[in-house]
Amino acid sequence: MKPINDPYTVPYQAIYAVGNDDDSLVEIIEFSRCYGGSAWARYHYEKSPLVIATKVIGNTIRYLCRVGECDLVLEPSYAAAGIKTVAVHDDEIEITYAGLGGGGVGATTCRAGAYGVTRYEISESGGGKVGSGTIVLPRRSRLIVGIDDTDSKEVGATWCLAHNIARSIDCDAARYLSHSIVQLHPVPAKTQNCVSTALEFACLGDAKPTLAQIRDLLTEYSVSDETGMVSLSVFDGSVLADYGRACKREVLTREYALKCARDAGADVWLDGNGIIGALGATPYAAMPDESVML
Repeated sequence: MKPINDPYTVPYQAIYAVGNDDDSLVEIIEFSRCYGGSAWARYHYEKSPLVIATKVIGNTIRYLCRVGECDLVLEPSYAAAGIKTVAVHDDEIEITYAGLGGGGVGATTCRAGAYGVTRYEISESGGGKVGSGTIVLPRRSRLIVGIDDTDSKEVGATWCLAHNIARSIDCDAARYLSHSIVQLHPVPAKTQNCVSTALEFACLGDAKPTLAQIRDLLTEYSVSDETGMVSLSVFDGSVLADYGRACKREVLTREYALKCARDAGADVWLDGNGIIGALGATPYAAMPDESVML
C-alpha cells in the first residue's frame, strides 16, 4: 500500500488552451486523471455564460469559451462550480474558476498542478466556502494535419502510422491532441476501407519544424508512392467542410483537391494521389465519432 500524500487533490494530467485569430474565442483542453471528476465538472461548467460548448474526446474534456468575464450564480448541487473569466494577454491565456465546497477544490487545487500551467493563484477552498483559482497557460494555436495513402493491400494501415508518428513527435512545442479516422467515399484506388486520418496539435510558435518531421517520417515509413499530406493552421477546419462532405459522397480528382487546398490556404507537404483524402480529413479534426460515418 502506497501512502497518499495529498488525499483531497486529484491533479489534472495537463491543461492546454488554444486561441483564435482575433482573441475572441478560447478552447480549453483538459487531460483528466479521473473521468468521474471531469464529468462532474463538465456538467456544472457548461452552465457558465462564457461556455459555448463542451465535448469529450478520449480522456480529454474540452470547453469552447468566449473571452470575457461573467457573474457566476453558484448553488449547491445545481450549479456548484463554473468558469468565471477567460482572458487573453499577448501570448498567455488566463482562466479563473470558482466553486462551492468540493467543487472549489476541483476548480482550484486540482488544476493548479496540471502540466502546462505556467503559474496560478488559488484561494482557500473546501468545506462550505467558495473557492476560486486562476491558472495561466501559454496561448497555443491549432495545427491540423491530413494524411492518406501510406499503405498497400498487403501492408499497413494509415491511421496506425499517423498515430505513431504523432506520438513520436509529441513535445511541448507541438502537443498531440487528437486523432480522427475519416471514412471516405469508396473509390477504385482504395486499399481496403478507404479512410484517411486527421491529426490535431496545439502548437507554440512556428509549426514548420513539426510538419517537416511528420513529412520525413511519412516518407520513411510509407509503403505507397501516392502518399498525401496537408496542413491547416486554423482555429477549426470548417473552411473545408464542403470539400470534406464531398469526399464522403463522390469521387474527386487530385487536381480539384489541389485547387481546394490553395483556396483554403492549406499547405501541401506530400502531393501524391492521397492528397484527395488527406485534404478531406482536415475538417474532421477533433471529430472522431462523426468522422467515421460515411
